Amino acid sequence: MHLAESKLKILLQKSGLVTADVFDSAKEESMRSGQTLTNVLIGRGDIPEEYLTELFGQNFGMKTVDLRKVVIPTEVLEMVPETYAKSKGVVLFEHDAGKKLAKLAMLDPLDYDAQEFLREKLGVWVEPYITTPSILKFGLKQYKKKIGEEFNKVISENIEKTFSVVGEPDIAKMAEAVPIVAILDNVIEHAVVLGASDIHFEPLAQEILVRYRIDGIMQEVLSLPKPIAPILVARVKVLTGLLIDEHRVPQDGRFRFEMEEGNIDVRVNIMPVFHGEKVEMRILKSSARPLTLSELGLSDQGVKIVESEILKPHGMILVTGPTGHGKTTTLYAILHILNTPKVNITTIEDPIEYEVARINQTQVNTKAGITFANGLRSLLRQNPDIIMIGEIRDNETVDISVHAALTGHLVLSSLHTNDAPTAIPRLLDMGAPAFLLASTVNMVIAQRLVRRICTSCVVSYPTSAEMKRLVTAQMSTIPGVVVKSIPARLFRGKGCKVCGGSGFHGQIGVFEVFRVSDAIRELILKLSPVNEIRKQAAKDGMRSMFEDGLDKVEKGITTIEEVLRVVRE
Repeated sequence: MHLAESKLKILLQKSGLVTADVFDSAKEESMRSGQTLTNVLIGRGDIPEEYLTELFGQNFGMKTVDLRKVVIPTEVLEMVPETYAKSKGVVLFEHDAGKKLAKLAMLDPLDYDAQEFLREKLGVWVEPYITTPSILKFGLKQYKKKIGEEFNKVISENIEKTFSVVGEPDIAKMAEAVPIVAILDNVIEHAVVLGASDIHFEPLAQEILVRYRIDGIMQEVLSLPKPIAPILVARVKVLTGLLIDEHRVPQDGRFRFEMEEGNIDVRVNIMPVFHGEKVEMRILKSSARPLTLSELGLSDQGVKIVESEILKPHGMILVTGPTGHGKTTTLYAILHILNTPKVNITTIEDPIEYEVARINQTQVNTKAGITFANGLRSLLRQNPDIIMIGEIRDNETVDISVHAALTGHLVLSSLHTNDAPTAIPRLLDMGAPAFLLASTVNMVIAQRLVRRICTSCVVSYPTSAEMKRLVTAQMSTIPGVVVKSIPARLFRGKGCKVCGGSGFHGQIGVFEVFRVSDAIRELILKLSPVNEIRKQAAKDGMRSMFEDGLDKVEKGITTIEEVLRVVRE
């Protein structure tokens, strides 16, 4: 809602939600980051989004609506043009010609101009309902239903058109032709609407398989005829500025895809495989708001530990986990907390996934001679206070990172290990001396992403004796896990329109926060086995990823099967 800041401040203080100091701090962050004040308050966890809307509704005597639970007929939705709905922050969700009544979800129900315009346009009385930005976004997505409905039809039509130019000798010319442009654009737009993080074009013997990764799980979408494979790959290469006639070596690139909702950055990797060239595209929303530590899934205890460790002026903070499990997102969340006018933050990344204001970000470019190692050397001459290294990959990068942390810098980076304590022997294997690691490593965060149970169709069910037996047996095989009692009731999603029948919607992290205590520093100096380090960490209060996941199972956030799936990876 677009309230004057003074009125908003009075309203929130009167409700007891925030203090004057919290409000003023959020206002400063809003001015610094360019986000709206309410988005900052919600993002930091100062106020729940739903509660804020209810508060506005109570004070202005208006009803609220959750569009996630409303089935909007297409003919009703299209009564208001999509461009107008987006610009005004409204969604028409009910229209009764007999009663001459229309119900309108609004971010700002005090926008009387919008209400009057729609009254005249529709010829009925418009009743405003307050909704939240995230719920309105779900409502606006309903306009994209037609993309899903017409997707296969559009693809089929353009495949037929593509075959008419297959005989052309110039691949570059074919890659610029309307049909292949339409095919690729529709695939990308379809993936964005479905919330996919990755698009895969996989050449097989007789076809090209198109798969999306949605909520961490690969899903087959469609197959394309094999003859258009070289044209499709050429189109991707044209967009990314890669070599069209190079088919023997991997190539990496990046391009920006324009959509009505905002620009999408697409990171591309092309790899030669047995039946041609495989294309992998990572979808990055550069304008996305940085998540808070709580939104990532860290427990209250974990948030306190992380916040205390990142405020130390020097040392190393590492985030570990497999590819695609949110390490970079966690690093950006930490940088967002540290990003104040008082510090100089520099990064070396491969690639730069999100642009952040007032942070000096450098892209790895091996062709230009910029690697993690030599890029890091140059960054140290830029007088940084905080350095973020996208990934520690080799001995040289480890050596420079450790010495940077030793000489008064706070160093953030990621690493590939199965759990947090294993980061220590991994760094030792990469050549870091034990006495330096003991002096520099402050904290290691290990993480995995699990799928969230869809809140629109969540149901509970009793835990069977067989399930308890199986889970207990599996828990006992996972190192460092303290076997806990299994909840009497578990939760799952039964499948609905919101989640596409999967029972899951979105992802959340399960974490292991490993703080390097004095006792652990002694073990590092003695080159103790990782099991001893893990046992000491448990004594110091570290909870394993599985324990963190089990807490989320008990709260109905995810399923026990999801936790076991990712923790055992």
